[in-house]
Amino acid sequence: MSDMLKKAQEIESYVIDMRRYFHENPELSCQEFKTQEKIMEELDALGIPYEKAGSTSLIAKINAGKGSKTVALRADTDALPVIEQSGVPFTSKNPGVMHACGHDAHTAMLLGAAKILSEMKEELPGEVRLFFQEGEEMFAGANKIIAAGGMEGVDAVFGMHGMPGMKTGYYDLTPGYRMAGCDTIYIKFEGISGHGSAPHKAKDTIHPACMFVNDIQGIVTKNVDPLESVVLSVGKFVGGTKANIVAKYTELDISMRYFDPKVREIVHAGIQRHAKAIADMYELQVEVNIEPSAVALRNDEVVTQIASEAAEKVFGSQRNIETRKLMGSEDMPFYFQHAPGAFALLGYENEAKDSIYYPHHEKFKLDEDYFKFGTALHVQFAVDFLNK
Repeated sequence: MSDMLKKAQEIESYVIDMRRYFHENPELSCQEFKTQEKIMEELDALGIPYEKAGSTSLIAKINAGKGSKTVALRADTDALPVIEQSGVPFTSKNPGVMHACGHDAHTAMLLGAAKILSEMKEELPGEVRLFFQEGEEMFAGANKIIAAGGMEGVDAVFGMHGMPGMKTGYYDLTPGYRMAGCDTIYIKFEGISGHGSAPHKAKDTIHPACMFVNDIQGIVTKNVDPLESVVLSVGKFVGGTKANIVAKYTELDISMRYFDPKVREIVHAGIQRHAKAIADMYELQVEVNIEPSAVALRNDEVVTQIASEAAEKVFGSQRNIETRKLMGSEDMPFYFQHAPGAFALLGYENEAKDSIYYPHHEKFKLDEDYFKFGTALHVQFAVDFLNK
């Protein structure tokens, strides 16, 4: 057993207690005021200086300015608008809000790491920066930390997320693209209204919009390399007002997921081209608005190797499982635009404890045995990176 895992086991009850507190008191994205207060209370007790960022984020520093290298560790703090049905004794006290994604555990594990690192700060040859980040579910928090100067001088950044599909005690640290980027695309067709009995005197938008919905999948199959992954999902389609009125407006909301930025450009151009072509065909006007949400998450090869070596010390050998890339998105990669980084997926699946549900499920629950591994991995990575 590694020294860091032993240290994490020694404070395991602290991490579990912290996680249960956060689980009982969940707060929505960018509204994590009580969560922020609790984190500040714990950092004050540890003598770790910090500054506020954004609405409810915190940037804490251990050995600020010491040595030539700085490593950042990140945890997200927000919960979801979910009615909890997990049945745990520390269920949410905030009706309709639940930590259904495990951010309560991420925050608790980083606090545990802070506790260990603060006790060994004299041994650290550089600075460890801690990000307690709001609003991950809105892809908002990382950019608030960055805007506050959190990434200035950072040489590497590391984060993690608990996941089912892997048993507790296993992890995935793989270089390259691991999670998809995400955009929301808004399409609005405008025609001319008229009586349903005389469609030739109007310009209907529902029929052309239906054609567009079917047509855009051709962008994926005909314009994109078949070895690349892209998802276009029309999640909202609204048109017309009444059965006998030709619809002047039809609007669509599309969720797009991708990995390669070049593929993203191809699909964006294709959507604009196809929307205009169909609008021209039916003598309509069309607006295409693309709202970027999150960029694709790509683990840096060098940093991931350091993290993998750290994880092997904590978990033991042959515990690294390369899982399939995820089409879900994170705002962690915004940090990676400023410094190389790695993002680990840690297994929490335990059928005996009913820890089998994927994030955002109302019965979501965690195997608390995974907390010590995450706590120790944060510490081990920081120490190993600073000593490289």
